[in-house]
Amino acid sequence: MSSLTIRRIIVWVVSLGLGFLTAYLIITVGFGLLPSISLPPIITPVQSVPVTIERFGIIYFLTAAGPLALIFLIWLDYFLGTKILPD
Repeated sequence: MSSLTIRRIIVWVVSLGLGFLTAYLIITVGFGLLPSISLPPIITPVQSVPVTIERFGIIYFLTAAGPLALIFLIWLDYFLGTKILPD
């Protein structure tokens, strides 16, 4: 394998990992933290229930992580010069 192929594989693996990690942090930390710092309830109190990937939904998680991974892929492709995307 050439060094370009190895760099392309690294870019794909790192971008997918960063995309899934970013989506996981947004879902668990973001959605878990927002209800606890919301405004005081007007009618009934809202119970803060932690949001997990299972509760959020696997399909929703994948459709959130995919575009994030592509954003990381674009920037890694640009900086590492792997030419995955055409110029």
